Amino acid sequence: MGCIGSSLNKHDRPTKKIRRPKSWEFPRPVTWSQLVQMRDEFWDSAPHHGGKKEIWDAIHAAAEADIELAQAILDSAGVIVQKPDMTVCYDETGTKYKTPRYVLSEPTNLIQLS
Repeated sequence: MGCIGSSLNKHDRPTKKIRRPKSWEFPRPVTWSQLVQMRDEFWDSAPHHGGKKEIWDAIHAAAEADIELAQAILDSAGVIVQKPDMTVCYDETGTKYKTPRYVLSEPTNLIQLS
């Protein structure tokens, strides 16, 4: 005979607290407009990398939110964060979602135009 509470649901599993990526450098210096263009291209094509569009949408929203809201978005969407910087996540079916750092934070060698 099993216990009523013996199965784990998405609210019972341990969740990893997220954080912004550590300082990093892009392979080549980029301007803000180039970074925005690369981000737009990634998010436009993200569902084609596999996985569910609604999970990609949640990761995208979390990437643009402050850390507390980002955590709430991922938790409510059932996103399992493997790396706390959100570069590797999974959905509840085990599908992997890899997100490049450039969509999560700015590189240290961002070119500042006056």
